[in-house]
Amino acid sequence: MARFAAVEDYVAALPEPLREIGEKLLPLIEEVLPGAGAVWHGHPVWSLGPAPGKQPVSYIKAYSAHVTFGLWRGQEIDDPSGRLEPAARVMAAVKLRSVDDIDAELFIDWLRRARDLEG
Repeated sequence: MARFAAVEDYVAALPEPLREIGEKLLPLIEEVLPGAGAVWHGHPVWSLGPAPGKQPVSYIKAYSAHVTFGLWRGQEIDDPSGRLEPAARVMAAVKLRSVDDIDAELFIDWLRRARDLEG
């Protein structure tokens, strides 16, 4: 597994079309969690705590055919869209196979709700 110094390095190393997905996600996440991103356990994580992984809020993780956009406490978020899929513990995520899968308004709303759960 490659090691990346910064979130941008992780995204830049992704193959297309996964890189395009990452590049569209980053400004949305940064709008809600500015400067909170770091590479933790090999992939980008945005946290509110004093170090990566302390009070984690959101993450992205690339796989061979999709990018997962996840929220640490995503199962606690009301999601009328039904797009968030339950994951481990209280996490929830959505698999993105193209930039068309990204709904900026919805994702920003999820991020704000997830951030507020930690505040």
